[in-house]
Amino acid sequence: MKFGLDRLLSDPDLRRDLKGRRVALLAHPASVTADLTHAVDALAACDDITLTALFGPQHGMKGDLQDNMMESPDYRDPVHGVPVFSLYGEVRRPKDEWMETFDVILIDLQDLGCRIYTYVTTLLYVLEAAQKHGKSVWVLDRPNPAGRPVEGLTLRPGWESFVGAGPIPMRHGLTMGELGQWFIHHFRIDVDYHVITMENWSPDQAPGCGWPLLERAWVNPSPNAPNLSMARAYAGTVMLEGATLSEGRGTTRPLELFGAPDIAPAP
Repeated sequence: MKFGLDRLLSDPDLRRDLKGRRVALLAHPASVTADLTHAVDALAACDDITLTALFGPQHGMKGDLQDNMMESPDYRDPVHGVPVFSLYGEVRRPKDEWMETFDVILIDLQDLGCRIYTYVTTLLYVLEAAQKHGKSVWVLDRPNPAGRPVEGLTLRPGWESFVGAGPIPMRHGLTMGELGQWFIHHFRIDVDYHVITMENWSPDQAPGCGWPLLERAWVNPSPNAPNLSMARAYAGTVMLEGATLSEGRGTTRPLELFGAPDIAPAP
């Protein structure tokens, strides 16, 4: 099975329309190839791709901020020398001047399949900014680790926020590439949009539900998403943040185990 990033890297024909254009990348720690090379380094090594900007979502390009609400600064990549703009710093939407640093932006983000995971909203904000500035958006698709089940209530109009981009069920069953297509249709976004799809993806195949078990390593897309079990529990257990319970952030099994010191043990 090949993810979108690996297909782009292995097939020069898929990269043909990037040649001669300024390319940006929106990525995070899980944006890696099958051999665990980060997308920044893999794309920079391609002679026909010119990286001119990088973007990091919540937790940053490198995911080095453990606390959930910590904001990331802008900086310059020490290896490749290109600017890294934070979409979870002083702003949540790309600044106008940032949009002028590239012609096409590649988005390679591993999602968890849950509406409130902020990478979903970041995708929408980038699509809207790309429409405003006439930029192209390419999503390098990855599996939804929660599979195809659609569960939970749909966000009501008027309650949109950074953890709720639109009328999407709590567990939406889509990949990031598919979500982009849904946003474009629902919000009538006029943008040049492409998806580099996955190869040999089987979202209904048990027990992986689309994730290639024993074939691809799981890399944390955010600091408290350490394994596939967490990704599948997240859409339900994250709601415990609205209570006095701890869902175990900072432990080795966050959002799988929860509790509080005042819970009485079962008789």
